[in-house]
Amino acid sequence: MTKAEIVEQIYERVGFSKKEAAELVEKVFEIMKETLAEGEKVKISGFGNFVVREKNARKGRNPQTGQEILLDARRVLTFKPSLVLKNVLNETEVTDEDRAAEARLNEGLGDGHGDED
Repeated sequence: MTKAEIVEQIYERVGFSKKEAAELVEKVFEIMKETLAEGEKVKISGFGNFVVREKNARKGRNPQTGQEILLDARRVLTFKPSLVLKNVLNETEVTDEDRAAEARLNEGLGDGHGDED
């Protein structure tokens, strides 16, 4: 799905004009980019979490030549889907346990499965 398709869906489902829908989508993404650039998480309940992680410099290898190279430190963006989204993708029912685990995750207490970073 493209940004233009998201605008079209908002236009059709919400009733905003196409211009209003486009402005809304642009603002949402602008806010998300600014938040992530500041190193903060973006948590969307029922959808997932976007997190910026710091990667240290490390040794790597050029796959064509086998020559060792140094990879610079960098920031990477990760996305962890919510339990609700995982269940939707797997066409399984959302249980009360899933909802409780999701609430704990959104409060920063983990999902109860021991796989938090």
